[in-house]
Amino acid sequence: MEPGPPSRIAIDHDDYHAEHVGRTADGRQFFLTTPFEPAYGNDEGQEFVACYLFDTEGRFLEARIDTFGSRALMDREARRTAYEARLAELGEVTFTRIEVEPFSVDRFGTTFGLIPRAPEDDDDTWWVTLEPGDYMAFSPPWDSGEYDT
Repeated sequence: MEPGPPSRIAIDHDDYHAEHVGRTADGRQFFLTTPFEPAYGNDEGQEFVACYLFDTEGRFLEARIDTFGSRALMDREARRTAYEARLAELGEVTFTRIEVEPFSVDRFGTTFGLIPRAPEDDDDTWWVTLEPGDYMAFSPPWDSGEYDT
């Protein structure tokens, strides 16, 4: 079992969930993504666009988050436009590996971030999940840059 949560997590640029990770021209690190709250029962869930910014050392700076309501009712064109606008706000970027600290922020009644999860038993390990939606999960070694979906 790992002694505790990581101080930094590596995320490698890829063509899937980490398509838009990298650095801005001034060296800040960023992660642009589309978190969601899954629909359960009568709850229709929520869809979001989130741009997380970190300093050059990977310390969390801010979260820019837009909400689009339920997946069934959302305006997909508006979400795509907001996503592209968030990317454009960053200016000139380089898509590359980032190494950032876990963090969490509350917006729209939802917790967003890279959130450490303690082991549930002695045979388990620490995980860090991208929330909401738990669509990226990181485990040791924290510098691998790889994630589970």
